[in-house]
Amino acid sequence: MSRPRFTLAGCRPGGAALALVAAVLLASCAGMGGGALPPDQPNAIATASDQSEIERRARVRLELAEAYFGRGQLETALDEVKRSIAVKPDMADAYNLRALIYAAMREDRLAEDSFARALQLNPRDGATLHNQAWFLCQRDRFAEAQAQFAATLALPQYRDTARTQLARGVCYGRNRQWPEAEAALMRAYELDPANPSIGFNLSEVLYQRQAYERASFYIGRVNDAPDAVNAQTLWLAARIERKLGRDAVVRVLGSRLRQGFAQSPEAALFERGRFDD
Repeated sequence: MSRPRFTLAGCRPGGAALALVAAVLLASCAGMGGGALPPDQPNAIATASDQSEIERRARVRLELAEAYFGRGQLETALDEVKRSIAVKPDMADAYNLRALIYAAMREDRLAEDSFARALQLNPRDGATLHNQAWFLCQRDRFAEAQAQFAATLALPQYRDTARTQLARGVCYGRNRQWPEAEAALMRAYELDPANPSIGFNLSEVLYQRQAYERASFYIGRVNDAPDAVNAQTLWLAARIERKLGRDAVVRVLGSRLRQGFAQSPEAALFERGRFDD
């Protein structure tokens, strides 16, 4: 049986709506919260006018850091986030982003220190908890990662449940915990059925569980969306249909691979008949 390719989209260098490559997931890279609220309205909506001049300067630097990080310019992003922290040392979002940058640089100790500082400043920040959980999963620290995902999902009024369930499911899959992976990804799909990354990963888990008819349904929906289909989605569909013995469908998928993604590794695997690789 082939090795699963669990993949995620997110705020990362070269991020795209459906990035079917080595799995990297970063949710809400650095939340752009407002400044201090007036004391007579503690539950009011924060706007730019609530920010102090120091906060505005720090946010500008942080936005620049996020932009450079999104383009994969890690050292420049790190410089900008350092400047943001120098202006406002108690901004948790900056430490969250600094952790992501260090993680991308494979500076794990520095990344963990930055996550810890961000959570010290804002212990209930869902974006940081989520990002730390994914960082732990990438380092194969699966039990710690799942505990952190659970803590994220338990936050009251947490809004990114679908994204965290996706990451949680992918993390279970990386550890070959197929029933748990399916449950998490099904929950993500219920919340966001149009997300192609969820559909792809759910199909991969169902393929691993030999639930081929169900896998065919979900990957079929992904491949029906012109903006979502790519070489890996077509290749997964071909492998599934091959298991189901639907050779005519396999040929159609192979034709789509050749026409749209002729230079891809998946097209080469198809031509060689390497369906179990």
